[in-house]
Parts: sequence; structure tokens; C-alpha cells
Amino acid sequence: MDVTIREMQKQEYPLLDNFLYEAIFVPEGAEPPPKTIIASPELQVYVEHFGEAKDDWGLAAEVGGKIVGAVWARIMNDYGHVDDETPSLAISLYKEYRGFGIGTGMMKEILALLKSQGYGRVSLSVQKANYAVKLYLKTGFEIIKENEDEYIMICHL
Repeated sequence: MDVTIREMQKQEYPLLDNFLYEAIFVPEGAEPPPKTIIASPELQVYVEHFGEAKDDWGLAAEVGGKIVGAVWARIMNDYGHVDDETPSLAISLYKEYRGFGIGTGMMKEILALLKSQGYGRVSLSVQKANYAVKLYLKTGFEIIKENEDEYIMICHL
């Protein structure tokens, strides 16, 4: 599969709504939430006014001219927030493109980008049952906090 990982363009930022929805972990056998869930304030922090702050960074994964994945980071008070200097990361890939190494490629690219911009670390939150935990551990994240359902992870850049 021929994949290009590149900077997300301003006109593509509205796609982050779709990728935010795709990023919601739905346990095996559970019913997915309605798409309107992304309008909730705790999820809007990931996408609202994206690109307007100096700490907003986004990459897109493209296959055959179609954007199939996105990874983005910003300093926000989200589930993975650790402090006001550490960007929080979100990553999402359409289901049919998972398992081909695209997510790993996007993670490596965003980590390199954030490091090149002078950030010392990046954080995220992930549900313990989410298969993506393996991806995060593989790409250098470590668990720094946990509750019953989630891990808070950081990667030192």
C-alpha cells in the first residue's frame, strides 16, 4: 500500500471531526455512540478552532489521493492533559486501513515533528481495552497514571 504522510492543510481541518469520531474506542460487541457525541465540550477541545493556535499540529495519511488517517496534537485541557507545555495527541485511522503500519508511521512522523518544534514530551489518554495501547508502547509512550478505565501516557521526545 502506497501511503503518504504529510502536513494537514488548512482546508482539510474540517475532516478532523470525522477522525475524532473514528478515534472513539468502541469495545467489542458494544453499540457505537451517535455521531453527535463529538459536539460534546469534552470532545470539541480536540478539534474546535484547530489550526488557530501556534501549538496546533496535524498530519494526514493519504492513500490513492484519499485521506485515510490523521494524527494531531495541541495543548488542551483534555483527558490526557499533563501540563500547559505538553501537547496532547489524537490519532485516528479508518478501520479498513488499520493493520498496515500506517498508524505507526503517523506516530513516528508526529513525534519527530513535535521534537523538531522544541517540545520535550507529548501526552495522550487511551482506554485500557483499546488495541492502540500496543502502538503507543511500541512508539515510546509510557504509562504515567491510570484509573479504572484509562491510561494517561507520555512520550519523551
